[in-house]
Amino acid sequence: MVVTAVRASDSRQRFIDAAIRLFARHSFAGTSLQMIADEVGVTKSAVHHHFRTREELLTAVVEPLIGELRAAVAAAEAQRSRPARAERMLTSFVDIVVGNRVLVPVLIGDPGTIEMLRSRTEVSDLVDRLVKLIADVEPGVGGWIKADMVMAGIAGGMSARARGLDDDVLRRHLVEAGRRALGLRAPRCLRPR
Repeated sequence: MVVTAVRASDSRQRFIDAAIRLFARHSFAGTSLQMIADEVGVTKSAVHHHFRTREELLTAVVEPLIGELRAAVAAAEAQRSRPARAERMLTSFVDIVVGNRVLVPVLIGDPGTIEMLRSRTEVSDLVDRLVKLIADVEPGVGGWIKADMVMAGIAGGMSARARGLDDDVLRRHLVEAGRRALGLRAPRCLRPR
């Protein structure tokens, strides 16, 4: 019985991994459950055993990322000052984007995916909290505009040119660009002496 549960978990993860690859290639709207079944080498009914719809599969694909964002927002909100909250959110967001560099372009560039995610109140509330942490560095309209630009720029930084970059190099450049755009100074422990 334990072996069956492990196999079911492995199958579920194989479908999720195949979905990410296919969503990246064909978009969410352009990927069918049959395509996922073909990619994994199983029947469509095997996919249906785990996911009745593409929307259920997309939810399974994004849940780990949403969990990471939830933890990052909570950690940033626990910081004492606005600049510290913004710094923590910026660096955490960059870490999440770089760690999910194949999935993020799908999430920000596919209208079907965006619509599905926006329809989930907990996701839109989480994104609002994230952006507020960044925007509060400069209260007012300017802060919101900068925050939106920085977050979109970081997520959009996962272009084909970035694919070949080492994670640490990409992370460093994204954080530095975000700091410059927001007017944040690097934390003292990171400043050169």
